[in-house]
Amino acid sequence: MARIIDSDGHIVEPPVVWKEYTEPAYREQMIQIRRNRDGQDELFIMGENRSRPNLPVAASVIPGGLSDLEKARSLTWDDVPAGGYDPHERIKVMDLEGIDVAVLYPSMWLLYGDLTDPKLQAAACRAYNNWIADFCRAYPKRLYGVAPMPLLEVDEAVREMRRAVKELGFKAVFVRPNPFGGRRLNDRAYDPFWREAQDLDVPVAVHSSFGTRMPTMGSDRYRDPFFFHMVCHPFEQQAACMDVICGGVVARFPKLKVAFLESGIGWLGYWLDRMDNHYEKMHDYVPWMKKSATEYFVEQCYLTLDPDERTLAAMVALGVEKNVLWGSDFPHFDCTFPGVLKQVKDAIAVLPDSARASILTENAISFYKLD
Repeated sequence: MARIIDSDGHIVEPPVVWKEYTEPAYREQMIQIRRNRDGQDELFIMGENRSRPNLPVAASVIPGGLSDLEKARSLTWDDVPAGGYDPHERIKVMDLEGIDVAVLYPSMWLLYGDLTDPKLQAAACRAYNNWIADFCRAYPKRLYGVAPMPLLEVDEAVREMRRAVKELGFKAVFVRPNPFGGRRLNDRAYDPFWREAQDLDVPVAVHSSFGTRMPTMGSDRYRDPFFFHMVCHPFEQQAACMDVICGGVVARFPKLKVAFLESGIGWLGYWLDRMDNHYEKMHDYVPWMKKSATEYFVEQCYLTLDPDERTLAAMVALGVEKNVLWGSDFPHFDCTFPGVLKQVKDAIAVLPDSARASILTENAISFYKLD
């Protein structure tokens, strides 16, 4: 029987990550949760309190946590589901859902790009990668971590990628879609990073989050979490997709595999059409492109569906059956739990059998290069 593979689950970092796994010189400045005198948990980054009254920090990493804002303000880090930070409890969650393999991304460490000191950012990635490697060792055939890369300093990113892959055994690495130090993902300064990923044969996932202070589309206009969360994921991922494809990254590194996660796939048809149209009418501006954006995407790129998308069949009909992954997003506030796998299966029921098998299992094996 084919394995069911969750391509985008999450963990929730326990205090041990910043208290023990982080090198002592960087602990005070590290991403962390601190409890105030009123018993509320607050998020600190580089020593600054980054909490906001309208976005309770614990509630954002608890299923359904933001559905009742008054109740959300009483939640603390102690209320985080144990499946978010304990590997044995995570396996119980997976067994309950019928998930055989989970590929795991961070929660707070999605904000690692807000660490504006290159050495601090690199230390954050080392600390998290060491911790998640230990987390996954409990079930090495069922749990796989994805390593954040400190792109603020490219040499550090290359060094950490080699360590993560060769010493810690990671199957994938990830970066944020936002500009690091003012550089978009197609900046030639990143070529050593992309080249190393290609040489190591390790895929690169692009994963966003809201709440960051990195340059983010919509942040100049939207402050309320409802509106900002609506736009930041898909708009940043569309921009990253354009930069990686039209900016020449996949053309320069033809064996590279890149995925754009947690922004749905409903935008893909419109975006491929628009990129293809611009390539046809304005190709002299992108001389490194030797074929259409659609061709590059089908050959080298992936993305994850949202289970409640109504455009799934239309998007798959574009010829991207082999490019679609799915993710549970467990245990974040907007995940479906319990019942996410049923929701996914209901969503893909409109597709041919081959497409359903590809999305549930085969595409994840191909992208993450799972055994």
